[in-house]
Amino acid sequence: MAAPSPTSLWSPLRQPAFRGLWLCGGVFFIGNGMQSMAAAWLMVELSGSSFLAALVQTAVFMPMFLLALPAGVLADTTDRRRLISGALLAQAGACALLTLLVLLGWGGPASVLLLVFVCGCCTAVLTPAWNSSVIDPVPRDEWPQAITAVSIAYNAARAVGPTLAGLVFARLGAGWVFAVTVASTLVMWDAIRRWPPRAHPPSKLPAERLWGGTLSGLRFAWHSRLILAQLVRVMAFSAAGSALWALLPVIAQRQLGTGAQGFGLLMGCLGTGAVGVGLILGRLRARFGLEKIVGVAGVVFAAAMLVAALTHVADVVYVAMLFAGAAWMSAMSTFNTATQASAPQWVRSRAVAMHMVAALGAFALGSAFWGAASDILGLAPTLIAAAALMGAGLLLARPMPLRMGALHEVTQATPWDELFIEAEPLPEAGPVAVEVGYRIVPGTDAAFLDTISRMKAPRRRDGATFWRVYKDLGEPSRYVERFIVESWADYLHQRARATMADQALETEVRAFLAPGETASMSHYIAER
Repeated sequence: MAAPSPTSLWSPLRQPAFRGLWLCGGVFFIGNGMQSMAAAWLMVELSGSSFLAALVQTAVFMPMFLLALPAGVLADTTDRRRLISGALLAQAGACALLTLLVLLGWGGPASVLLLVFVCGCCTAVLTPAWNSSVIDPVPRDEWPQAITAVSIAYNAARAVGPTLAGLVFARLGAGWVFAVTVASTLVMWDAIRRWPPRAHPPSKLPAERLWGGTLSGLRFAWHSRLILAQLVRVMAFSAAGSALWALLPVIAQRQLGTGAQGFGLLMGCLGTGAVGVGLILGRLRARFGLEKIVGVAGVVFAAAMLVAALTHVADVVYVAMLFAGAAWMSAMSTFNTATQASAPQWVRSRAVAMHMVAALGAFALGSAFWGAASDILGLAPTLIAAAALMGAGLLLARPMPLRMGALHEVTQATPWDELFIEAEPLPEAGPVAVEVGYRIVPGTDAAFLDTISRMKAPRRRDGATFWRVYKDLGEPSRYVERFIVESWADYLHQRARATMADQALETEVRAFLAPGETASMSHYIAER
């Protein structure tokens, strides 16, 4: 039998390690989906407030905004197996305490929100490491399909988890739903023990510290046009779309008059639509491209919000949720794939973390905002406003287009020049000033400046805090590129982060050198 093509969803599942992590990850996602649904519906029963019910989504996802980027730094610089395992055990403990409180009847709105928030913190800490390591066993040309498969598992959990939670909640109560979540967390812990993440490549460079690594991740995103566009786009999509997710309990209770099982069915329809489109998303993406996928997804999701706002017929809303789930999956998986494929290895976990911060931070803040707006304005006007905002977000396609990074844009290259220095400074010494001198062919100044100006983004992206080009007043055909890095360790990291695309750009710059000339490099360390 012929092997599945790289565009086939089943291709990455041939890898035993990926298949095992994918299956156990699906169980973990189901448990988390059950916990979110049970907590939201329990909040409705305990308080009757749409704001507090929507605040459950904030408690689940706000930790992503607060902790994902530091967690991404830890995932890029420490043992990912220990990081994931520790977070899973802490989450199992917090959920076990929530189970006990609810079963004993001691769980009120404050304690439920607090422990859901603690579980969210644990998930935030482990997710960048898990997302960046789960695709390690898969060849790079199959990453889009692997990421789609993970998204399918996540969205299948959105279908199975809430539906299962609704059944368990109706028959046994919320406490037993949380007990199932404890078991699913331990299943994920066992998977990490059996298929640990690949160790980071050995490096002679000083390890990045948490704060410095966080700043370098933010600097990379700000100066990488690819990553920045993806983060802004996913933030806009998630902020608008969070209205539907956050207000589902209110839609079920007030708009449709259904109980916990009806709410679970709404969530199940969203997940089912996501799974259905996931089976063909690879082929759709290859045929239509990223922008069309995201554009159509935005229109469909906005239309689904309008249906939920304007109709009281349950079956019509269920069908709309199927399309909404397919649209959400199509857009969010496309954003995630583009981000991971556009980040070099040294910052990939941080790129995943920043994607999470953008998507889920906007989701958490949006959930609180739309919940408050629903209490003030009413359910229908709030959903209509969210649909309008979703449509407006599609206008970002022109100034911030989406694309996936090419292989040469993410492959790290060997530095051009050896470091000829008399005595190497201490890693923390600095700031460090670097000057690269160019004596160019006379008359090519304008073209040279246009070309070397493109060096600013990669220099700043990889660690420089300052960059500028100077003309030698005593020798008009000589120019000096000067940039500053915070410390000697940061400079060594910057040299190691240059990609093959950066090296090709340097080749273009050096093509302007006069015959027989070479670029000269000097290094200076701050003394006072």
